[in-house]
Amino acid sequence: MAKQTKRTKARTGDTVALMAFNDAIAAVKSNATAKFDESIEIAVNLGVDPRHADQQVRGVVNLPSGTGRDVRVAVFAKDAKAAEALAAGADIVGAEDLYEKINGGFMGFDRVIASPDMMALVGRLGKVLGPRGLMPNPKVGTVTPNVAQAVKDAKGGAVEFRVEKAGIAHGGIGKASFTQEALEANVKAYVDALQKARPSGAKGTYVKRITLSSTMGPGFKIDPASLNV
Repeated sequence: MAKQTKRTKARTGDTVALMAFNDAIAAVKSNATAKFDESIEIAVNLGVDPRHADQQVRGVVNLPSGTGRDVRVAVFAKDAKAAEALAAGADIVGAEDLYEKINGGFMGFDRVIASPDMMALVGRLGKVLGPRGLMPNPKVGTVTPNVAQAVKDAKGGAVEFRVEKAGIAHGGIGKASFTQEALEANVKAYVDALQKARPSGAKGTYVKRITLSSTMGPGFKIDPASLNV
């Protein structure tokens, strides 16, 4: 039998017992032993069937402690709106020129924001942006006349969430280098946003399971009751 590595041994205790969310955060931090600053991920199993229109869960949450990531933002806007987006910190701003660049294969961004008048153009990129979850949408504030605020939100810790086919919503909620308190605030904000986004068609237990893990470390199950859900 092959000898287990230290990291593999840590994984053998993975996701067995439910833990209070603050204890799970401490455990994830202590197991994030890679030589880089590991990302902390949360996965929440919801009691919904996203195949039904009245059980979709989608929204955006502003993490109070930020994400620890340098989010690259592309903005579709013209004239004054374009200038506002650049002043707010957008990485790339354009209209037809940006369309041609993306259509040609450029994907050097993590978030796409558009002013409403640009959506006829942006819509033609649906097959490119849609599968990557990058298509601007008014429901999550990425189609808005206030492009400057949207850019600031994206740069400051706004995270989109969307339930997948298996009923799971997941996202990054910080880095292993964050303090315990900073991660606690982000976990609370993320779960609270999911609670507020509960669809009308959800019946029974809504938040079923919550798992927290780092990029290279094991996952730890959080007792939903410790987050009052």
